[in-house]
Amino acid sequence: MPSLRRLSCLLLVFGSLQMVTPSFYDGVEELDNNLILSSVQEAKKLVDFAYKRTRDVLKERLRKRTMTPSDVMSYFKQPVATSRTHIRAADYMETTLELLNEKVQSIYSRPFNISDVLTANQIDMLHKVSGYAFLHLQKNCQQSQYRTFTGECNNRRFPNFGVSNRPYTRLLPAQYEDGRGLPQGWTEDRRINGFRLPLARAVSNQIIQFPERQQTLDKQRSLMFMQWGQWIDHDLDLAPETPARSTFLRGIDCDHSCAREPPCYPLRIPPNDPRIANRSDCIPLFRSSPAFQQGSPIREQMNVLTSYVDASQVYGSTNELASRLRNNTNQLGLMAVNKNFFDNGRPYLPFSTNGIEEDFCRQTNKTSGLPCFLAGDGRVSEQPGLTAFHTLFVREHNRIAGELRRMNPRWNGETLFQETRKILGAISQKINYKDWLPLLLGSSTSRVLPPYRAYNESVNPGASNVFSLVFRMGHTMIQPFIYRLVDNYRTSQRLPPVPLHLTFFNTWRVVREGGIDPLFRGLMANQAKLNRQNQILVDELREHLFELFKRLGLDLGAINLQRGRDHGLPGYNAWRRFCGLSQPSNVAQLAQVLRNRPLAEKFMSLYGTPNNIDIWIGAVAEPLLPNARVGELLSCLIGNQFRRTRDGDRFYYERSSEFTIAQRAAINKATMARMICDNTAISQVPRNVFRANTFPGDFVNCSQTSKLDLSPWRKRKSGSEVEDPEE
Repeated sequence: MPSLRRLSCLLLVFGSLQMVTPSFYDGVEELDNNLILSSVQEAKKLVDFAYKRTRDVLKERLRKRTMTPSDVMSYFKQPVATSRTHIRAADYMETTLELLNEKVQSIYSRPFNISDVLTANQIDMLHKVSGYAFLHLQKNCQQSQYRTFTGECNNRRFPNFGVSNRPYTRLLPAQYEDGRGLPQGWTEDRRINGFRLPLARAVSNQIIQFPERQQTLDKQRSLMFMQWGQWIDHDLDLAPETPARSTFLRGIDCDHSCAREPPCYPLRIPPNDPRIANRSDCIPLFRSSPAFQQGSPIREQMNVLTSYVDASQVYGSTNELASRLRNNTNQLGLMAVNKNFFDNGRPYLPFSTNGIEEDFCRQTNKTSGLPCFLAGDGRVSEQPGLTAFHTLFVREHNRIAGELRRMNPRWNGETLFQETRKILGAISQKINYKDWLPLLLGSSTSRVLPPYRAYNESVNPGASNVFSLVFRMGHTMIQPFIYRLVDNYRTSQRLPPVPLHLTFFNTWRVVREGGIDPLFRGLMANQAKLNRQNQILVDELREHLFELFKRLGLDLGAINLQRGRDHGLPGYNAWRRFCGLSQPSNVAQLAQVLRNRPLAEKFMSLYGTPNNIDIWIGAVAEPLLPNARVGELLSCLIGNQFRRTRDGDRFYYERSSEFTIAQRAAINKATMARMICDNTAISQVPRNVFRANTFPGDFVNCSQTSKLDLSPWRKRKSGSEVEDPEE
């Protein structure tokens, strides 16, 4: 049967290709539309089968409790609801292109790219027949004083700017091995800029690895500083993996094979690996889900979140999720909370009820029976510090909504909800731009992120593909332990530090071991890890990531490198050129940039040329700028993103039309410290939670911190930008 099927495909190709002479493609001028349409139908069957097979396999693994670390990694990045529909359509299109490529290559021996044969009309047809084009139709914007959950119509001229379930923005053109979608280094022994790319795991072993006991703590930044970085990242971007765990064309199980075939993109093991002796083994990884710009066959990646700082990790980036997260039983404008468990009288987040997806959290403590939490971002239960942030912000929403209702009893539930959402989004912006980013960018802040002037509708706020990689610089600040502290910031045998890899998906550690208060004390009173050139990533992330679930822990550093290649990101020097920085071409020049000759020699021995250095490792290896926690390249790329995200946001809180002067003044006094005071039992906090603080000297009573003054919202007409005439 396989041979007959292959023969029929060949006959179809020969019958469908129009042969002309001479031609650049030796006779292949244009594909017949019928071949394209039949390939789309075949692709749909293959993708649907792979999705269903993956679902069945995952159910069986959950039943037998035999999940793999890659199952856990993919759980973070699993698309749901609307996002899943977008990704399925993109997988249809990508698999169609793969099928067409395979069919044409069967009669054409030279290196070949199917996108060069398709006409513009045929590419457009592919977008439509796959269903992808109809998911990206421009919305007809209605007048509204509030944000949409999807980000649509924030920009009235370009309604798709910053919208969820759209391709990432490209600051530089993608660089793929085949010009369309294959990552550089996909083909073994193929040279890039004259050199073979090193294995990502080899770079991790030689440059990222260091003995954890030698880590240097940051004397000026707290673990809260690190945790806010993850929190705000989860407001801006998430590139999901395709739901399939097996290859589309041949059905190979990516978890039990080291085959490099879409969507499998495993990390091969280098010689003399310190942990994995079997070089025929690999660390499983899956390609990010494809996405496409209209009219183009070039593979992009999808961002399923809005690109605005809009607290979407609290409220969701789709209408369906936003509705699930609200308390729809009354007209009080509240977020839904847990009905079964309480944190010393205060609410927890609701539990997820998404079928089998909740069972990952059950597996970490099989006797607790506690599923994962439900929030605006699916990574809510990844680790306890992140869960604590999610819980705090939902409590703050409900607290503010209650205050607004007491001041404005005539407001209905929708007005209460939307006004509260608007306030909490503004507080997030204030904390991020005024309190956190200056501590990240240091002396470069005013240069890469100048003071706000005005909304600019020509600015595209879309999260850039490179930002989604380089903002993972926060991984370098993570300590190997989760710390919990009791009253008066004391350690307790009841709540000892827990190795990080034992805390993933541990909802039970939050609910059964003291709630969120001990976690916040641990974040405020402990220092972040300091990123140094010889201390980049702790082994809890590099060797033991998700090890709890099976024998072979993942390597987050190597994954970051592999993911950059997956996304077609250009190398180190291309980004330095983009930022107007020098581009080193040899060891001496690279040593001057890094201010570190031995490190420059390591890079050159691995990559051969600075042009090939993977963007994440090149960026995090640069020396830190004064008073900053990033080097000059990271400063440029991060500043670029947050400037566009701010200036291209019609609802940014400093825009004069969004809030009254009094309201804006109230928001500018809001702090993370006060939010903790108002929503936990913690009574002593640092004035600046992001700086390294020692108890009790750097702490004050909550009574000495400024409360959020909501009086400027009293009796005010909903959404009006003028004070109520009665005031």
